[in-house]
Amino acid sequence: MSRFNHRISAGMFGVAVAAALTAFAGLAQAEEAPPVKSWQAGLHRTDLLRQDLDVSGREVIQVRVDFEPGVTSPKHSHPGVEVAYVIEGTFEYQLEGRPPITLKAGDSLYIPAGTAHVAKNVGTNKASELATYIVKKDTPLVVLEK
Repeated sequence: MSRFNHRISAGMFGVAVAAALTAFAGLAQAEEAPPVKSWQAGLHRTDLLRQDLDVSGREVIQVRVDFEPGVTSPKHSHPGVEVAYVIEGTFEYQLEGRPPITLKAGDSLYIPAGTAHVAKNVGTNKASELATYIVKKDTPLVVLEK
């Protein structure tokens, strides 16, 4: 007679397999990107500076923009130039008529006046940019594009 109890061993094996699958599923879920938030909920702007320039009818505006993971700005343009400096994280910028470009902390991008564009946080953590605009005074800063 065998000292090995197949019934108990099979049951213990089943428990071990279930535990391993549960752990693997938890690990797989932990590595997945977080759910994408809408830009209204996942994009936060902090106005830092607004100053008239020596050039008549122009002003400089500086804004910090924080993006939650996976958040994409709506397609938009500005009534002047924008210089985007990535403070932290990784962004993909798509400027109309150009291939997408990926920028990381320390990188900058010049966006010509009136150029429609989108910015997306392609990283897994918050991403932030310092946006500096030289724009027409008394004009809406953001124009949403279709």
